[in-house]
Amino acid sequence: MTELDVVVDPASREAPFEQVRSQVEALIRSGRLVPGDRLPTVRALAVDLGLAANTVARAFKELEAAGLVETRGRAGTVVASGEHAAEAALAVLAERFVAAARQAGVGDAAAVEIVRRAQRGA
Repeated sequence: MTELDVVVDPASREAPFEQVRSQVEALIRSGRLVPGDRLPTVRALAVDLGLAANTVARAFKELEAAGLVETRGRAGTVVASGEHAAEAALAVLAERFVAAARQAGVGDAAAVEIVRRAQRGA
């Protein structure tokens, strides 16, 4: 089971379920959670965050409706595979490319041109 780095601010104007939903979505889209990662149970996360189970359940239900997670009955809730997974993986590769280009002294415009040439050649 994956440990979630989620914090709920009781003073926030944003509803607690939305805070949970948006933070888990951000973890998925950033690639920190990958397809197949198992999320904590609704009850366990609710206890950890000091929330009602229904609050966490609503967040998970919305994540499932968005195609970001899948609920597999007794097997629990896992990060779904899909377009977001490919985007997250490409984002990580893009960050590495940018870092490598800058370390090599290649300017941003030249790095973009390298990518364009690669697209034309592919």
